[in-house]
Amino acid sequence: MNDKWRVRQVALAALMLLGGVEAGCAQSLPDQAAAAQSAAQTSARATANVAADTSANTVATQDAGASVQPQAAATAQPLPGAPVALTPEEAQQNAAGNVAELQQMIRGSDLNELRTTYNGTYGASLLFYGKEMTYYVALFQNKTFWRVIKTSDETRAEAIYRDFVQKTLQLSDVEIRRTRLEAQKAFTAHMIALTQDHANRLQADLAIARQQQALVADQQKQTRDQANALQVEKTAAQDQLRAVQRQVQELQRQVEGGLPIR
Repeated sequence: MNDKWRVRQVALAALMLLGGVEAGCAQSLPDQAAAAQSAAQTSARATANVAADTSANTVATQDAGASVQPQAAATAQPLPGAPVALTPEEAQQNAAGNVAELQQMIRGSDLNELRTTYNGTYGASLLFYGKEMTYYVALFQNKTFWRVIKTSDETRAEAIYRDFVQKTLQLSDVEIRRTRLEAQKAFTAHMIALTQDHANRLQADLAIARQQQALVADQQKQTRDQANALQVEKTAAQDQLRAVQRQVQELQRQVEGGLPIR
C-alpha cells in the first residue's frame, strides 16, 4: 500500500509540473513551448518508470519472502530420533492422571498390547484401545508406570514409543553395567574360592608328602643301620662257622688217626 501511494504521488507531481510548464510558457515562442513540453513529458515518463520498477521490486521481494517461508517451516520439522515434545493437550492429559487411567484400564480385556521393549528394569509399551481408537504410550520401571501419554494419532504414538524406548536404553545403561560388574565380582570371588581351595589341597598334599618323606627317610636309616648290623653279625657268624668247621676237621683227623685210608 505504501509503494502504490508513492507511485500515485509521483505521477500527480509530474502532471502538475507539466501543467505549470505549459501555463508559464504560453506567452513564449512556439519552439520554446514545444521544447519545454517535451522535456516535461520525458521527465514524467522517467519518474513513472522508476516508480514502476520500485513497485515491481517490492512485489518480487514479497513473493520471494513468501516462497522462503514454507522452506523455513519445512526446515523447522524435528529431526529423526530427536525427543518428541508433548503437545499442550497431551501435557494436560498427562497431568490429569493418564497413569491412573491406564492402570484401571489394563485390568480389563479391551486394551491391546502392540509393542513392548525391556531394557534392564525399565520398559516402554504401546497399547491400543480399539473402542475409542486411542493409543497409550507408557514408560515404566519394575512394571510400575512412570509416564503415560494418551493420543489418537497413530504416527505420533509410534514416535513417542520410539522416544520412550530410547529413554529406557539411557536409563538402564548404568543399571546393566552395575549388574555386569556385580556378576563379574561374584564370579571372581568364586574363582578365588576355588583357587584357594585348590591351593589348600595342594598344601595339604605337600604337607603329607613331606611328613611321609620324613618317615621314609627315618625308616631307611633304621633299615640301613639294621642291615649294617646284620652284615657285621653275618661276618662274625661266618668267621665262627669257619672256625667250628676247622675244629671239626681237626677232631675228625684225631678220631681217625691210625686208621687205614681207603
